[in-house]
Parts: sequence; C-alpha cells; structure tokens
Amino acid sequence: MHHRTVEELMTRDVVRARRDMPFKEVVKLLADNGVTAVPVVDELDRPMGVVSEADLLRKSSAQADPSGLTPVPHLEAWERAKAEGTRAEELMSAPAVCARPEWTVVEAARLMAVQNVKRLPVVDETDRLQGIVSRGDLLRIFLRRDDAILDEITGDVLRGTLGPVASDVTVEVREGRVSLGGSVEVRTLIPVIERLCRSVDGVVSVAEHIAYRADGSRGSATGM
Repeated sequence: MHHRTVEELMTRDVVRARRDMPFKEVVKLLADNGVTAVPVVDELDRPMGVVSEADLLRKSSAQADPSGLTPVPHLEAWERAKAEGTRAEELMSAPAVCARPEWTVVEAARLMAVQNVKRLPVVDETDRLQGIVSRGDLLRIFLRRDDAILDEITGDVLRGTLGPVASDVTVEVREGRVSLGGSVEVRTLIPVIERLCRSVDGVVSVAEHIAYRADGSRGSATGM
C-alpha cells in the first residue's frame, strides 16, 4: 500500500516573507500572489512563524471606530503587540508549526487539527523551508478515481497483504465509498479488513456485509 506523503502534495514554490519585511509589503505580497498567509523566514530560510490576513487585520480592528459606534475591543498584551507591529516578525503567529516531507496525510491532518492551523510549512532535516501544505492539498487524495481505489484494495490489501484468507471478499467502490461483501473463514478477520480498507487514500467510508464461517474466538459456526 502506498500512502501519499506531504512531499507529493505540498506546494514547492513557496511565497515567503523575510522577517524584517514592512507591514505594507506583507499586505502587497499576499495580494500580488493571491494567498492568505505566508511563512516568515530567517536569514537561513528557516520558518519562524506564519503571517496571515487575520494577523494583519488586527491593526485595523484595534483602531477606534471613527463613527464612535463600536467600542475598541479589549486586547491581550500579545494581541496589542501584533496590532502595533510594523514588521513581519512582529505580526506573525509564532512559532511556526511545521511538517516533514515524509509525513503521511494522516500525520499532517492530525497536526493541523491539534494546532488549529490551516497550513503547515514543510521543512527538511535542517529546518529549511521546502514547501507548504494546506488543508486543500490534503483533501486532494479524495479526488482519486474509484477504479484506482478499487485496484489498491483488491490488489494491495486483499491479495497482497491478506492473501488467501480474503480471497472470497468482494469489493465495490462508488464515489469513494467502499462496500465489502463475500465471506471469510473467521469473524475476527473482518475488522482487520475494514481497518486496512479505511487506511487507503481516497476512501470516504467503508460498509461491510461480510459473512463468516466461524467466530474465531470460540470456534462456533455462525454468521452464514
């Protein structure tokens, strides 16, 4: 089984801001490149943080409303510092939450979820910037064709990994949804098959209707 890696999905030509880039240049950098955030790098091209539109908007939101209708929001010290910042390193969210090229989609997605970030700079073993991967990049695995998913499940999972014990299992794939049928010798094999199928890139869901000839744990002949 081949799991797509961050290296395969990331954007390699990364738009980045140097740490001393002035506020207006950062705004122009985002606008000119049609992006909503960029990594901020040091002199060795190592990510220090990420500056986004949300970071930049703090400068506007911290100002008094000319009409006097909206009160100035209370800001924590770190929020105030960002609102008053004039250079990328003062505006960015830091430290940078980074991924490695060899990571799987699952590893990158979990880190994004835990850290509540939308993108991850990708660094090599020396922490130098190699690319950037976004939520949208990770979702690309769900664009895989049904026939490619079917081939991987039947070829790599059932025949390659499980072998003869899964020879009577049938598979259908429609819009990424996998339906398993047929039969196996022991019931305890069913959750193994289901788990392996769920791990295939592009699978949206797995429904199993696999019959079994023996329970496995007690040796009782049930399920048929």
